[in-house]
Amino acid sequence: MTTATPQSRNRTAKPHPTGSVPGPRATAPWLVAGAVALVLLASAPRYGYHRDELYFLLAGRHLDWGYVDQGPLVPALARLADTLAPGSLLALRTPSALLAGGAVLLVAAIARQFGADRRTQMFAALLGATSGIVLATGHLLSTSTVDLVVWLAAALCTVRLLRTGDGRWALAVALVLGVGMFNKLLPALLAVGLVAGLAIAGPRRLLRDRWVLTATGLFALLAAASLAWQAAHGFPQLGVAATIADGDSSYSGRLDALFLHFVIIGPFVVPLWVAGLVALLKRPHWRGYRTLGWAAVVVAGIVLLAGGKGYYDAPLLLVLTAAGAVVAAGWSARSRVRQGLLVAVVVLTAASNAVLLLPLLPADRMPGFVVAVNYDAGETIGWPAFADSLAAVHRDLPAEEQARAVILTANYGEAGAVARYGPPRGLPTAYSGHNSMADFGRPPADADVVIAVGWPRPDRLQAWFTDVTLAGRVDQRVAVENDENGGPIWLCRGLRRPWADIWDTEVRHTG
Repeated sequence: MTTATPQSRNRTAKPHPTGSVPGPRATAPWLVAGAVALVLLASAPRYGYHRDELYFLLAGRHLDWGYVDQGPLVPALARLADTLAPGSLLALRTPSALLAGGAVLLVAAIARQFGADRRTQMFAALLGATSGIVLATGHLLSTSTVDLVVWLAAALCTVRLLRTGDGRWALAVALVLGVGMFNKLLPALLAVGLVAGLAIAGPRRLLRDRWVLTATGLFALLAAASLAWQAAHGFPQLGVAATIADGDSSYSGRLDALFLHFVIIGPFVVPLWVAGLVALLKRPHWRGYRTLGWAAVVVAGIVLLAGGKGYYDAPLLLVLTAAGAVVAAGWSARSRVRQGLLVAVVVLTAASNAVLLLPLLPADRMPGFVVAVNYDAGETIGWPAFADSLAAVHRDLPAEEQARAVILTANYGEAGAVARYGPPRGLPTAYSGHNSMADFGRPPADADVVIAVGWPRPDRLQAWFTDVTLAGRVDQRVAVENDENGGPIWLCRGLRRPWADIWDTEVRHTG
């Protein structure tokens, strides 16, 4: 028996379709990922619940296979965390901190597939760890945090598929995206982008590969399971998407979405992810990866044209950043000045994003520009004082009216705040027609005394009640501009029509 020499093995080995070879395995990205997770865990208890987290906690009390605006995954996580450690922000936000660390590892792993050496993998990990999308979503329990990891994991499997030409990696892509559909429906957008990228740039033979076709069936099966609840309820997420496209939500509107693309990773990183996009589309020896470049272009175009939120496709910007890290490493290889510029990019991105996106500043002295840039920061401040403001109105009611009064809120965060902080203050149950809150129950038929909050003007309330008067204002006891602070509290009496007649037709709303 003869033994093949290294030269003969190289001659018979199957060449990489992309012409590239992965870089060496590195330990530094694990250290970076661990550091960012620890920072997020340390800052988790500061400030307070976000409005969405309060909603997730309520949704977790009404577990279902779907909701108007999301799948069951994050409400289930909220239910689990609140069961294990009731009222603990640290427990609630631990999954997001760990997922953020995972996202950092995935960015570095994608860079490695592009050929990054150990130092460049660490650079890619630092860019991921300091990016706005990782810090913002890693600080809060959010559907966006799950989406981030789902998209990055699918992208990593796609890179391996394109690099090796092994169609079995498509099964991993389908599995990740299919499971991600139980969080939100956005993984379907990435699936469309990847198929479009293959159709535009190839290798088109993968569109006929038996493994890829099997993966398509697997994704369709998982997607059907996640869409079953939506189909049974008339696809309410389409209504949510329509209101977002109309600009009736934070970070929505086409101009806002376009702007967010240039700041969500960090403005100093824009040249890097642009360089990554150009390299994926133009580099001759990265020709096999052009599918990813075109997928990013197609998905961004869909988001902007459809009026989606600008962070929907942010994970793909991190994929481009991973590619850009490899380009930048080559650009700076023989220049200390250029290397210094890359270090400055990381430092400036970390400093600016940490101040804007993490709860580092005192809540009672938060500069206005922080909330102007980071809307979510304002929505984590003042909820106990919000409940105090409602309790003051409730205490002023005659005892007979207190007994049958309920609270009606315009959005799910306000209802969630009453559920969380109301019982110690003697507040009655809060109801809301916002998204799935409308399905969690409507007020009792005899509830004709209502404390309403969240409506800037009484017009809408006057269509439901015979008497609407201003009873107070929300005082969160801090000078922060958010959706609640300073808002009117209305005292409403005398239902014009029964709750059963107006709840689904007039009170229910999405957005």
